[in-house]
Amino acid sequence: MNADDLGSPRELTGLQRRRALYQPELPPCLVQVYDMMGTRIRVEFGDSTTTIDSKCADIVAQAFPHIFGQKLVRFLEPHMDTVVSESDAQVIQENSPIRVGVVFSGRQSPGGHNVIWGTYDALKAQNPHNVLLGFIGGTEGLFAKKTLEITDDVLSSYKNQGGFDLLGRTVDQIRTTEQINAAKATCCDLNLDGLIIIGGVTSNSDAAQLAEIFAEHNCKTKVIGVPVTLSGDLRNQFVETTVGFDTVCKVNSQLISNVCLDAISAGKYYYFVRLMGGKASHVALECALQSHPNMVILGEEVAFSKLTLKEITNKICDGVEARAEQGKHHGVLVIPEGLIESIPEMYALIQEINNLHSNNISEADIPSQLSPWAAALFKFLPSFIRRELILHQESDNSAQLSQIDTEQLLAHLVEAEMNKRTKEGKYKGRKFSSVCHFFGSQARGSLPSNFDCNYAYVLGHICVQIIAAGLNGYMATVTNLKDSTNKWRCAAVPLAAMMSVRRHLRGPGAVPIGKPVIHPSPIDLKAESYAVLREKASSFLLDDFYRTPGGIQFEGPGAGTKPITLTIEEQDYLGDIEILQAYLDKVRTILKPGCSREILKASISSIASVNDVLKFMSAPLNTELPLYHFN
Repeated sequence: MNADDLGSPRELTGLQRRRALYQPELPPCLVQVYDMMGTRIRVEFGDSTTTIDSKCADIVAQAFPHIFGQKLVRFLEPHMDTVVSESDAQVIQENSPIRVGVVFSGRQSPGGHNVIWGTYDALKAQNPHNVLLGFIGGTEGLFAKKTLEITDDVLSSYKNQGGFDLLGRTVDQIRTTEQINAAKATCCDLNLDGLIIIGGVTSNSDAAQLAEIFAEHNCKTKVIGVPVTLSGDLRNQFVETTVGFDTVCKVNSQLISNVCLDAISAGKYYYFVRLMGGKASHVALECALQSHPNMVILGEEVAFSKLTLKEITNKICDGVEARAEQGKHHGVLVIPEGLIESIPEMYALIQEINNLHSNNISEADIPSQLSPWAAALFKFLPSFIRRELILHQESDNSAQLSQIDTEQLLAHLVEAEMNKRTKEGKYKGRKFSSVCHFFGSQARGSLPSNFDCNYAYVLGHICVQIIAAGLNGYMATVTNLKDSTNKWRCAAVPLAAMMSVRRHLRGPGAVPIGKPVIHPSPIDLKAESYAVLREKASSFLLDDFYRTPGGIQFEGPGAGTKPITLTIEEQDYLGDIEILQAYLDKVRTILKPGCSREILKASISSIASVNDVLKFMSAPLNTELPLYHFN
């Protein structure tokens, strides 16, 4: 598609037209009250924030002195009266017109268009003269000042639609001095009050850097981040899931379930399915819970258990043998695309190749420049994997994981091992046969689920309230997502609060190394969702306990379903903060000057114990968990 085609009206199918009529829901805290003074939204400024890793706080504060330590901001349900007491939350009343820019900076993810729609509706509700400008062609359009004014007519054929083709996207980075200066010049020349950056961990890290530079140079533009990424790896105490994750998992789960039924029908093939998910395996975990394949290998498990490529191959072969003993010569294995980087020797090889790329060594010369051990491993690998490993890097200088056919590598190694076991007389089943699939871009352009439509639309509204409150360097967030929309908690969280510095070693003596960024969040192997998968692993492996979720439902009983990993976890961080605040308020009431000495002593002892417990819990742990499905 040419840049000139972006934002153009498009012909919609009957299903698309019906989806365009769907009106996303808003929680009560974002319903604007209208009166003679304009529109009003109540906001509560909480305590100053720290970082996810408290030991990195000083480093983050030095790197981001202007946006570090900002307060957590919550949006509250408005009072219907016009009088607000001094002790109540502040009220935003925005009357003068404002100008806001929005840019797609991450990979396309279902629901991204609804962030723009929600932003537009909130802006026009505040003041009909507000202006929303979309940057055509992603960040390169931002640098080049290529804009499209968002109007009702422009939005009409993009509401609740998949893809990012309203504006498009390009290099997904705002990092170099030249890029930052170009972005700053654009915002100043266009007189923007706010810039909304839609993307994942890398894009929101860049948003934090941009916000810091803008604050340092007194640029009036407020930079806001929005968590939109299909991989679901932008996840922390403030971000329960990302826009697009639900849709992508539902689409992929349907495909996996179709493969499962095909496998059991033919009874003679093993399907190796690779799913999107680089640094984290959230998509693979969610899809496994939805579709119940026979085996799932998560990158986090392999990394913690330090399994080699040979050990993984043997474990899969053991599963094939166990099924053959029951007369089953078919099965489905699901892996994330980032699995190959979780295997110790493959990770080291990829790092060495990346370093050679960074030193401008050509792809053709890389094999000859490898160290002896890396060269030996490289030579051992099939030729197709060797070609894929040396491809040029992504924009963030990482390997092109989507182009590395890890599923074909495993199928190749498993077939070789099964043939070997057959010759040795250890395996007496049928000849092993495999079929490989990579489910990647197939789901990225899907019509978003109702959940993603609502979630993205709400985040767009929050962005406008953040800008109206004059906040810079924040991310729009929603918690309590597993509940109904009218119980969602909306907030603005400082981007710096989500930043940390990687530790190259685990344990109390680990030293932070590198630059503060928002890192991808891996699967928590102590989480309830992972425990559920562990409990069902044996049944998945041997019983063909396949589940068919079907296609995405937009109406009827299944239209409101949400990710399983979201619904079974207790993640309402803002709600927990409210509970804690209520207890602290009660303590303050009891411990007013004049209370008895016994009460005072009891409180000191209790608080000291709580302090010791929290100090112990804050120390980094050095634990490893076994692979659940191979025990």
